[in-house]
Amino acid sequence: MAIRQRISMGNGLTWLPAIAVGILLAGCSSTQKTSVSVVDRNHSGAATASQRQPVTSGQYRVQRGDTLYSIAFRFGWDWKALAARNGVPPPYVIRPGQIIRFDGQPGQARPAAVVTAPVVANPRAGSSASSRPPVQPQQPAVRPQPATQQPVAAKPVVAPNASSTRSAAGWVWPAGGTLIGRFSSNGSLNKGIDIAGELGQPVLAASDGSVVYAGSGLRGYGELVIIKHSDTYVSAYGHNRRLLVREGQQVKVGQTIAEMGSTGTDRVKLHFEIRRQGKPVDPLQYLPRR
Repeated sequence: MAIRQRISMGNGLTWLPAIAVGILLAGCSSTQKTSVSVVDRNHSGAATASQRQPVTSGQYRVQRGDTLYSIAFRFGWDWKALAARNGVPPPYVIRPGQIIRFDGQPGQARPAAVVTAPVVANPRAGSSASSRPPVQPQQPAVRPQPATQQPVAAKPVVAPNASSTRSAAGWVWPAGGTLIGRFSSNGSLNKGIDIAGELGQPVLAASDGSVVYAGSGLRGYGELVIIKHSDTYVSAYGHNRRLLVREGQQVKVGQTIAEMGSTGTDRVKLHFEIRRQGKPVDPLQYLPRR
C-alpha cells in the first residue's frame, strides 16, 4: 500500500522517486515554499522526478534497489552532500531500512534542521542495495524565443547522428533525432531535453564515466541509465526500450548504453539530463552546437 506523509520543502521535489542509485537524472513545482505531500513513486498521482524541486526536510527509508546516487538524484541533492549529511563513508553502501535525512540545503554537507516527517516509497523489485552517489548542475535561464511580426514556421532542431563531434567540454549528443523538448529553469517545466527517434535506435554515453544506476525504479523515467562523470557531473538517459549496461560498469564517450524506447512515456524518445552538483542544467550548454 502506498503511504503519504507531509513534508515541508522548498519548491517541492525536483527530481525524483526513490532509486537504485541515489543519484541522479523530467520537471514541475511552484516557486514558493509550501507543504507538499511526498508519495510513493509508483502512485498514479505522483509527479515525476524532473517535475520537482530539492527536498530540504524529512527523511527517507532506503528500499531494496536504492543506491545513494539514485536517492540523491531523486530528491535533488548532490550525492557528496547527502553522504556527508548522513555519515555514509566511501564506497557509499546503503542498506534497506536505513534512514536517509534531507534536513538542510542540498548544497550543504551538514544541514542543521530537525527531521520530523518521513518519506515512504514502495521498494523496487529485483535490484541490489549497493549505492553510488550522483552529480548535479545549476539552472540556467530559459532561452527567450525571438519575437517576429509575422508568424514563421519553426524549423525542427535535429540532433546530429554522429557521436564523433565533441563540445569543448568533451560532451557528445546522446542520440540523433529531432529535439522535441527543451530545458527550462522554471520549476514546473523540463529539467532536460527530449529527442525523438526510432524504436531501438542507439542511445550513447554523452561523456566518459561510470554507470551508477540502471533500472526502472524512478517513476516517470521508464528504463533509466545514470552515469557519473566526475564529482561534479552526472547525466541521465530515460524512456529506453532496453538497457545495455549495468551498475558499476565503466563507459566511454559515444558508447552505446541503451536502445531508445517509450517506457514511462507516450512516444518513442530519449529524455536526457545533465546535473551539476545535483542541480539540473541545460544540456544544450554542454553539447556540441548543431
